[in-house]
Amino acid sequence: MRESITVQRVTKFVGLGFLVTLKDLFTGKLDKDDFKVIFRKVLVPLASIILFIGLWHLGAKMLYNVEANHKIEKALREQGQGAADQTAACIASGDIACQPNTLPSPAQVWDSFKSLLNDHFLISADKTAFAEKTAALNEKRIAAGKAPITYTGRPSFVDQIIRSLQTVFAGFLLALFIAVPMGIFIGLSPLLKSAFNWFIQIFKPVSPVVWYLLVFMIVKTVLIDSSEDSSFTISFISVGLCAMWATLVNTAMGVSSVDKDYINVAKVLKLGPFQKIFKVVLPSSLPLIFTGLKITLSVAWMVLIAIELLAQSPGLGSFVWEEFQNGANDSNAKIIVAMFVIGIIGFLLDRLMLAVQNAVSFNKSEAI
Repeated sequence: MRESITVQRVTKFVGLGFLVTLKDLFTGKLDKDDFKVIFRKVLVPLASIILFIGLWHLGAKMLYNVEANHKIEKALREQGQGAADQTAACIASGDIACQPNTLPSPAQVWDSFKSLLNDHFLISADKTAFAEKTAALNEKRIAAGKAPITYTGRPSFVDQIIRSLQTVFAGFLLALFIAVPMGIFIGLSPLLKSAFNWFIQIFKPVSPVVWYLLVFMIVKTVLIDSSEDSSFTISFISVGLCAMWATLVNTAMGVSSVDKDYINVAKVLKLGPFQKIFKVVLPSSLPLIFTGLKITLSVAWMVLIAIELLAQSPGLGSFVWEEFQNGANDSNAKIIVAMFVIGIIGFLLDRLMLAVQNAVSFNKSEAI
């Protein structure tokens, strides 16, 4: 019974409380009113997913036929009926060499997803074998003060996902440490608000590409004598600077809108500046601060792809660009896989922020 209550609290805590309702459907514990909740939160989304996949399949099939007919007509126009018949037969046979390169179907995307996972397991096995093979040699190199030999093969799709997550969390933490303190000071001081307002209004709408170029100029100069790969440093700083503005603005708004009675009570109690901030200002401002942090994390995840592409950092951004440049028959399907992975991770990051907000705030929020 206690475990059931714990599961129910956890699922509701992260905004997935409808899963408990769905479980109760199969255990016969539902009231009549609960069926409305299941219809709205389970059946309707499920139907929309099925409709989406069906429309996607039909659209992919239509585009496939258009591209196939174009190939056949081009062969007929340039090489004659024999070449056209040969092209049609090749397309019908399913030979990958002559398949139309257009929007992949759901089945093709699923096959590419399985292929990417299989590649990950193969690459992981290669890494393990390499580590075992070089273990003794690396021990001798480390003992001699030399750098160990490292695996230099291509990263797997899962490795690139992990690299992107590391980059976005590093950028998010940078944004947090810059924007929250700065927002508190601006919110507490009308003078500072006037001084920094122009700065915020000018730099807030700047494109992530421009932030990348600015950070690139600075980091490359600072690390000019360093042999370390600077792509990660450039990527996370660019992400943080591009995404921090929502947190900065919301923190300043939250602090400046704290009830004046609370401030007066802090004065009566003779609280110091830091006590006033941590015991009065921050608790009252948390809902707006977390709204800004959620937006910042979402923006960081969105701009990450473009910044990784420019920085040549081995993450999802470079994966998408390499597949686009590759132009293989399964490249389009792999790009769609990356698109879904990016969207799902973005959804999970939003739920993570919601869980943290509910953990530290008195105002509990529900997921949309």
